[in-house]
Amino acid sequence: MSQALLAGLARTDRPQSAMRRFLALDAVVTGANGIAYLAASGPLGELLGVDAGLLLELGPFLTAFAAGVAWLASRPQPPALAVKVVVDANVLWAVLSIVALVAWLEPTTAGLVWTPVQAATVAGFAGLQWAALRATAR
Repeated sequence: MSQALLAGLARTDRPQSAMRRFLALDAVVTGANGIAYLAASGPLGELLGVDAGLLLELGPFLTAFAAGVAWLASRPQPPALAVKVVVDANVLWAVLSIVALVAWLEPTTAGLVWTPVQAATVAGFAGLQWAALRATAR
């Protein structure tokens, strides 16, 4: 990803600020997802065709992960290793989402749309965070 594109997406030409913004956006989206899974696992499970128990288990995990990512985003210079862990976790989540869709989930039409969209969103966060991390190393 070019430095100019990265700067445009983050609305800053400072890679450290870009990384913090991408981490913060990830935290907000992931946290909202986790809270939604906690608060409405039954209705969301029906809508998506996913077991409500699975969503109820994912809710605390996503909320805790979001809190950790938010903490990283609040640091003036997030540690590179911690950002790499977030990137790796996001890539793993995206891949496992697609594997689950193909291997064992039996989603509704909404679930067939939601699962790849959220996987692509998480993969997008990973790509942006990785690009910003690489830019900070220069």
